[in-house]
Amino acid sequence: MRVFQGIDDVESAVGEHLGHSDWLEITQERVNVFADATGDHQWIHVDPERAAQGPFGAPIAHGYLTLSLLPKLGADLMRVDGVKLVINYGLNKVRFPQPVKVGAKVRAGGEIVSVEQTKQGAQVVVKYTIEIQGEGKPACVAETVRVLVP
Repeated sequence: MRVFQGIDDVESAVGEHLGHSDWLEITQERVNVFADATGDHQWIHVDPERAAQGPFGAPIAHGYLTLSLLPKLGADLMRVDGVKLVINYGLNKVRFPQPVKVGAKVRAGGEIVSVEQTKQGAQVVVKYTIEIQGEGKPACVAETVRVLVP
């Protein structure tokens, strides 16, 4: 994990790759809990028998479940000390190129894209790529936007 000592330290790392998180297995239980939380019980996610006969040959994680793992996976990559607060401001350019089958393992890689000073603090854009172990295409590519409050 890269530990930054304040906003200036983050700004000096624009363009730097932050490495990779640990691998995380996507279980059917995690998919089912997400389905319950969101009300999205589409059979390709929650019906393993039917999904085995479907277009992916297995149940798959919701795209938004994959995206929702960024706080956990991203915490393996970076931490900013010397700020009062880190606020989630939004997302840019979210894509889901490859579905994640239940039982697969995913991890995130990240790169600091930009740091812009604002009234609230510094707006930091980090591009994350969530990879699937053994697959050529990523599961998700997204830019997160966070505000670091000094």
